[in-house]
Amino acid sequence: MSEHERYMRRALELAARGLNTTDPNPRIDCVLMQTKRIVDEGWHERAGGPHAEVNALRAAGPAAEGATAYVTLEPCAHTGRTPPCVEALAGARVRRVFYGAGDPNPLINGAGVMALRSSGIEVVGELLADESRALNPGFFKRMRVGLPWVRVKLAMSLDGRTALANGASRWITGEAARADVQRYRARSSVILTGSGTVMSDDPALDVRLEPCARQPLRVILDSALRVPARARVFARPGQALVFTASTDAARRGELERSGITVERVEASEQGLALEAVLRRLAALEANEIWVEAGARLAGSLLGAALVDELIVYVAPSLLGPAARPLVELPPIEQLEARVQLQFIEALPLGEDLRLTARPQPSAKPAAAAAASGGG
Repeated sequence: MSEHERYMRRALELAARGLNTTDPNPRIDCVLMQTKRIVDEGWHERAGGPHAEVNALRAAGPAAEGATAYVTLEPCAHTGRTPPCVEALAGARVRRVFYGAGDPNPLINGAGVMALRSSGIEVVGELLADESRALNPGFFKRMRVGLPWVRVKLAMSLDGRTALANGASRWITGEAARADVQRYRARSSVILTGSGTVMSDDPALDVRLEPCARQPLRVILDSALRVPARARVFARPGQALVFTASTDAARRGELERSGITVERVEASEQGLALEAVLRRLAALEANEIWVEAGARLAGSLLGAALVDELIVYVAPSLLGPAARPLVELPPIEQLEARVQLQFIEALPLGEDLRLTARPQPSAKPAAAAAASGGG
């Protein structure tokens, strides 16, 4: 490993401090070096606050002059909530900038590099670009294709069942797995579920970590506007959004008077147009979506090829063939049409196991559920 990679890895590790706080901005860190000595560091803490480069430069003061900066993402060159970071770097007379990955934001996308070079600053990149993108998967995907990064959470027994036939499921997995779910919720822009889950389980779907920097937006897919305004998921006014195909003005008014935002989207054969929902959430600057829903919605998202990751918690137990299945997919008549996955990680959590898997582009699931879902 080169010394430049070592410094960039440190920046990436420190950028993760913003895992739960920077949304909708990316997680970024800046390390300032002088002759193999760290002068100072800074990380982006929250949207609207100073960016990583500015925090590092302020901390370093005059010592930033002539320094080399290691920044996990190409410095911004436009004025958004804050002034351009390239101006701050040039004003501090930084000598050289290493950046991790190019910024996919169309407002930047190389403009930061050009601005730095025009100011006489040497620029080197990309350095550990894959690691930088892995820290911000939703931001990169949203900027590139207009869709958020979608994680579907599933909890199952070893024989692939999520609940008994009567619906009893508390708790299949143990405390360590449930605490891990809280960490995923905390980093997400949105926690998404279907109306069936709300009506059967009445979950709060909130973040219960302490301290809690922010609560993600709760999104409910409810094609017929069945969910009651008193549901626990609506306990925090202004932090819930319902997507529906219903034209029932009375029901919509009841929800909106309770502080719940309701938006209409196109209906599909079995529910709501899921890609339209996700594109709308991306337009609202949602980077990472955490899905906690039933087998039908999970299967519909998979069938529509809208899932980026499956986070599956596996308990060392068996529930038997009458118990409820993990996902609902249309009948698969040929093995070639199966949903194929790639395992990314297997991590023990207490007595349970967390599996991370990603659907493969070569998978060709049946199209019957491709545009449906959401109760």
